[in-house]
Amino acid sequence: MDLKEFIAIVPDYPKEGILFKDITPLMNNGAAYKEATDQIVEFAKDLDIDLVVGPEARGFIIGCPVSYALGVGFAPVRKEGKLPREVVKVNYGKEYGKDILTIHQDAIKPGQRILITDDLLATGGTIEATIQLVEQLGGVVAGIAFLVELSYLDGREKLDGYNVLTLMTY
Repeated sequence: MDLKEFIAIVPDYPKEGILFKDITPLMNNGAAYKEATDQIVEFAKDLDIDLVVGPEARGFIIGCPVSYALGVGFAPVRKEGKLPREVVKVNYGKEYGKDILTIHQDAIKPGQRILITDDLLATGGTIEATIQLVEQLGGVVAGIAFLVELSYLDGREKLDGYNVLTLMTY
């Protein structure tokens, strides 16, 4: 199945000059969503994953069905002020500005093998911050999986040394 057939390209969103890659048509199609999920699960099967971690909100959309299929838990990474208990946090730059990401302090036990999931690898800022949170808690990033990579933004350079899967590249 050609998953790119299920990605809508939206010109000038969220600002002029951007060609936004919209994954909602893929999510709306059960067979395509299942195929994408299955490909990530296949990638993760041999990585001995203990936990899936994903940044809000699209990292949840990708990570939760993967964690379910692998029979492991899911830990959300959220923007500051969204998690109710004690958190660790990191400041990061993203494609359109700066922000703060957090994770519950007890979400990851030292030595746990983590799969990080998200919809899109662009500049790599969000995933770089997510890696910092995982490693700050003692987790081991065993793999990182994306639906889409925008190779022209060079985000993969920030992931050097990590096992990375992208299902589609633009």
